Amino acid sequence: MKLTPYTINCRGKLLDLSTPLIMGIINITDDSFYAASRSKHLHHVLEQAARHLAEGAAILDLGAQSSRPGAQTAGEQEETDRLLPAVHAIINQFPEAVISVDTWYAGVAEKAVQAGAAIINDISAGEMDPGMLGTAGRLQVPYIAMHMKGTPLTMQQDPQYDNVVQEVLDYFIKKLAQCRAAGIDDVIIDPGFGFGKTMAHNYTLLRHLQLFGELECPLLAGVSRKSMIYRLLETTPEAALNGTTVIHTLALQQGVQLLRVHDVKPAAEAVKIWQYISNIV
Repeated sequence: MKLTPYTINCRGKLLDLSTPLIMGIINITDDSFYAASRSKHLHHVLEQAARHLAEGAAILDLGAQSSRPGAQTAGEQEETDRLLPAVHAIINQFPEAVISVDTWYAGVAEKAVQAGAAIINDISAGEMDPGMLGTAGRLQVPYIAMHMKGTPLTMQQDPQYDNVVQEVLDYFIKKLAQCRAAGIDDVIIDPGFGFGKTMAHNYTLLRHLQLFGELECPLLAGVSRKSMIYRLLETTPEAALNGTTVIHTLALQQGVQLLRVHDVKPAAEAVKIWQYISNIV
C-alpha cells in the first residue's frame, strides 16, 4: 500500500514519512527488558547513537527509565539527571541528529527539548502528567501519543477489552481532540503493543492496524523483541530478532510509517524490501 505523505516538523527539520522511518532505541537505564539496549554510561550512549545513525536511523529515541511490565517508576529528577547529559552529548557529537525523548514527565520533556531534543514520546499520552499536552503544544514539537491501560507497574495485571481495536481507536479519537486543543500540530499514534494487552490483544491490533489510518496521523509500531514475539516463539528477547523482523514487515504492510527498534540495520532492510515491492506495478 502507498503511504500518506505526512511530514513532521522537528524544530525546523522536516522529516518525510512517505517512506517509513526508523527510530533507534537508546535506554539509559539498568533494567530495560532487553539487556543489550542498556547504555548507562555516556560513552556507551554515543557508541550506540553512532551505530544507529550509521545503520539508517532517522531518529534516536532516548529513554531514562524502564517501562517494562512491573517496572518501578523513577522520579522526575532521577530521569532528568540520566537523560540530559545524554541529550547534550549526542547533540555535541552529532549536531544533525533528531532526538526523541521517551518520558511522561512534562518537566523532563521541556528540559530535554531546551537541550536539543526535537520529539516527545509519551507512553501515557498525557495521562500520567496533566501538564504534558500543554507543554508539547507550547514547545511546538511532534508528540508521540501511546495507548496504555494502567501504568507500567499494573498494565499486565489481567487487561480486559470488549473489542481491543475499537477501544484503542475510540481512545485516540478523543486523545487527538485533546492534542489539537493543546496546540500540538504533529501527533503520531502508537497503539502501545505490550502495554496493557495480552498476546491476543497485540496480534488483533496488528491484524487491523490499517484501520488506524482513519485517524489521519502517522502511525508508529514499537514491537521490537517484545514478549508478544518471544513468548509466542518460546524463546527470549535476545533470540527474538527474526520474529521482530517478521512483525515489522507485517506492520509496514498495514501502513506503519515509523518503526521503533533496537536493531536498526535489519529494520532498514525490511523497509527497503517493502518499499521496492510496493513500487512494482
